[in-house]
Amino acid sequence: MKRKFGKLALASSIAATLLLAGCSGDTSEKTSNDTKNDTNEKVTISFWDENAGPQRTPIWEELIKRFQKENPNITVEYVGLPKDSAKTKYDAAIAANDTPDVGSVQTSWLPEFALREALLPLDEDFSKWDQKDKINKSAIDFNKEMVNDHKLYGIPYTQNLDILWVRPDWFAEKKTKIPETWDEFFTAIKDQTDKKNGRYGYTIRGGAGGSLQLQRLMYAYSGEEQYIKDGKSTINSKEHVEFLKKYFAVYKEFTPKSDITNSYKEMIAGFDTGAVAMVQHNIGSYGEHSEALKPDQFQAIPLPKTADGKYVAEGGNTIAVSIFKDTKHPDAAWKFASFLNTKESQSYWNQKVGQIPTNSDVLNEEWVKNSTHIQTAFKVYDDPDTILYKPPFYLPEYRSILDSVVDSGTQSVMSNKISIEDFLNEWAKAIEDAQAKYDEHFKK
Repeated sequence: MKRKFGKLALASSIAATLLLAGCSGDTSEKTSNDTKNDTNEKVTISFWDENAGPQRTPIWEELIKRFQKENPNITVEYVGLPKDSAKTKYDAAIAANDTPDVGSVQTSWLPEFALREALLPLDEDFSKWDQKDKINKSAIDFNKEMVNDHKLYGIPYTQNLDILWVRPDWFAEKKTKIPETWDEFFTAIKDQTDKKNGRYGYTIRGGAGGSLQLQRLMYAYSGEEQYIKDGKSTINSKEHVEFLKKYFAVYKEFTPKSDITNSYKEMIAGFDTGAVAMVQHNIGSYGEHSEALKPDQFQAIPLPKTADGKYVAEGGNTIAVSIFKDTKHPDAAWKFASFLNTKESQSYWNQKVGQIPTNSDVLNEEWVKNSTHIQTAFKVYDDPDTILYKPPFYLPEYRSILDSVVDSGTQSVMSNKISIEDFLNEWAKAIEDAQAKYDEHFKK
């Protein structure tokens, strides 16, 4: 099978690696406002976390504590940003030239931040780092290939995969099958709904951030490999119309009415408090589930396969450590960024959160082998027929389209204000207009 964007395959018996065909990247020298080496003098740098909360904030605080113990001359100030408003906070900081020294940055933000000249190219420092070969090379190549100048603006410290979290105990009670196909998925939503006992079969993320999850479901259903073909988006394909008609038909009847405004917090709470049988998210919510539920009360399963039996996943589903261009302490910032990507740091962070490390030394650790949800991710990524579709991360307007056009459009569909066809057509047009604008400026 032709795979334009490659596969995530095993680097060892269990190691997942993003393999992207045709990736290229130029190694260039650091272009920041370099100062003298500042790692031997007392300095303070700031670090922004793009997904702060009671589960993840303590993890970063522990890593900062460890770093400061090793580097007593460097103080790291932690700033936690709520997941659903983190991108807006970064945007405002960039506009005001008030960015942090180091930040946790979602991969899909890198092209826009690079075009806005907010980030420091890391090629030179990374090339000199003695542990560079430990970091997933294909994920590094992906981060370079997706930005316009093909420089390295972020080192991925974790990989993710969208899956379904289910209540296996509920399925056992009803003696029904945990879904493997889309037909079984929609049947299970209905079968697991028991309104008298306050149970629903599923929960939809209708509020902030729901666009990314909706998109991943659509492509998992259709099996479409290309997001844009000859300037036209595949968003409004007939398969996506078909899927959304089935998907939104379950709203209120088999899901909570509050779904229309649900953000991440409310969606996960619905699952963890026993209100819903299934929730679509990613393996990174393992930490919340493990704290709220017993081991036999939650299970990660892949998103159902396409009609012709293929898994579909989104390429580039990583989070990176980036250094911002206006840092006054680039050497201290690099020291912290590289520390976060060491075996010890990546192992600690990913084990606590429940995601896939990018440092190959971590992949053979016992906790990875014993993490069934990570093994579920490997099952998908290691399947030779798995399709990785690649969204147009390179479009400066890509994320703003998802956050504004798609999130609000989802709520309009759920409240019956617009049709699914109109919703998808508006979404597709926004992407196509952004592509045309990009072509005009960068492909002259």
